[in-house]
Amino acid sequence: MKITRLFDFAYYQLETHNLDAALVSKKNGGWVKTSTKSYLNKANSLSRALLKLGVKKNDKIAVISSTNRTEWCIVDIGVLQVGAQNIPIYPTISANDYEYVLNHSQATYCFVSDEDVFQKVKKVKSNTKLKEVYSFDKIENCKNLKDLLEIGKDTSNQKDLEIRKNEVNEEDLATIIYTSGTTGKPKGVMLSHKNIVQNVLASIPRLPLIEGSSRVLSFLPLCHIFERVLIYIYQHAGVTVYFAESLETIGANAQEIKPNLMSVVPRLLEKVFNKIYAKGSELKGLKKLLFFWAINLGEKYEPYGKNGFFYEFQLKIAKKLIFSKWRAALGGELETMVCGSAALHPRLSRVFCASGMMIMEGYGLTETSPVVSVGMHANKFFKIGTVGKPISNVEVKIAEDGEILIKGPNVMQGYYKDPERTASVMTGDYFHTGDKGEIDSDGFLKITGRKKEMFKTSGGKYIIPTLIENELKESNFIEQVMVIGENEKMPAALIQINFDFTKEWIDRKNLKIDKDHQEIIKSTKVINRIQIEVDKCNLRFGKWEQIKRFELTPNIWSIENDHLTPTMKMKRSVILKIHQSLVDKIYK
Repeated sequence: MKITRLFDFAYYQLETHNLDAALVSKKNGGWVKTSTKSYLNKANSLSRALLKLGVKKNDKIAVISSTNRTEWCIVDIGVLQVGAQNIPIYPTISANDYEYVLNHSQATYCFVSDEDVFQKVKKVKSNTKLKEVYSFDKIENCKNLKDLLEIGKDTSNQKDLEIRKNEVNEEDLATIIYTSGTTGKPKGVMLSHKNIVQNVLASIPRLPLIEGSSRVLSFLPLCHIFERVLIYIYQHAGVTVYFAESLETIGANAQEIKPNLMSVVPRLLEKVFNKIYAKGSELKGLKKLLFFWAINLGEKYEPYGKNGFFYEFQLKIAKKLIFSKWRAALGGELETMVCGSAALHPRLSRVFCASGMMIMEGYGLTETSPVVSVGMHANKFFKIGTVGKPISNVEVKIAEDGEILIKGPNVMQGYYKDPERTASVMTGDYFHTGDKGEIDSDGFLKITGRKKEMFKTSGGKYIIPTLIENELKESNFIEQVMVIGENEKMPAALIQINFDFTKEWIDRKNLKIDKDHQEIIKSTKVINRIQIEVDKCNLRFGKWEQIKRFELTPNIWSIENDHLTPTMKMKRSVILKIHQSLVDKIYK
């Protein structure tokens, strides 16, 4: 069958694979399987119920879920089949932002996952056009998804549903995704069925999935287009999707289901590596020597045997003695991790690839549905330090100022209710990403920075903060860092140290330092240790780029405290405002 609309993927799976376990969620301590047939039956029940509620074509229906789960996918198809649009909302944003998105999109119904999300919606519901809220979990005084599925068991309006389904065409709007801007209110990115379907079909050849038999673990938020597109890819390939219970349980869930593939973000890989490194540091004698020998070997990794026979021989030993334990912690059968959303430092890429878990880095934006390029180990489509080669139907052009421009069927329809902003990012058919990059002689795309984040010092020198920040974050001691210095005489940095790792270091060194965060950042021993990391980083940069001063922040930069967007990008203006006194201390 020809796939032109998003709900076609599930019907394609029914026709080609018809899985007993298409979607699997953990409930009450056990994995609950939903077959392809049951998945579609429930989606159709929901569609029939929505028609009975009077949901019209182009109505907007919000979905807010704290975790990925089977119900999310049922709602996705149930909504799209009636010609309505699915409006996913990040669960972690504030109730005020819920109100903004619900009002801006004019959502008429809302699905929530749990009590916490429900309470946030309840707080603002009277200020919105919401007629009703339905939950996935059983919540007191809240209607349930099961109520709708029960209503939808009556098939008397199935003909109406078929008519509605047939009226949906590929150019129709499928979803509005509100991007968590680092400044101002979220922007509503309008993506059509065609935008996403074409992106899915062109991305499929890049993923090493074994049709009908691979197992994947899903935990990156489905409200983000990256994970959502992967779910459609998995449906097309007929592989079983397991939804992790939470970010905290990824290791335990992976050991239970032994995934072959999962998607990750750099922050998660950094945390995993830091934990492994901290455990390795506690080893004694020969075990410790072997651990660090393996890591040093991993840091020199090059794909396709470029380091020669002797290196590959040593790597075989390292895999058996050390790296096999890393893989075992994630189920033992994980072969590929698809990495997106932010830049991954080459060192991490090398170490994980050396361990036998290949990291395939990709690049894209919500506005490009999202995949622009992605690495692939087969056919030599993989090069460390790059985000792979553009997928088949996407054209990448580098503008004169180094900005990455994108053209293809994946480029959004525009920003919802904002034609001016849409016009500001388009030149003809080319979308301006705001990212800077280059394409090397082999056709690999490399991201070099963010156009808007570049700044000039008072001496007229350009600084690309992301390059310095990524280098500093290579340190196990540094969790987050923001390079500052626009119109100042020198660059400096605000640093949030990795408190967990630093506390372990304090114990290892038997230092008499109070474990309170305020006390840790005041300690001269800690400050001196961070200075070593900064000095090491500075060696890689020109004199005008080097960090001359830094200040440590006492709080953890988080989404909840408004330091970070839901996709873990820094809100630079907010961080500057929060830590203005430290900035003044550096420059005044």
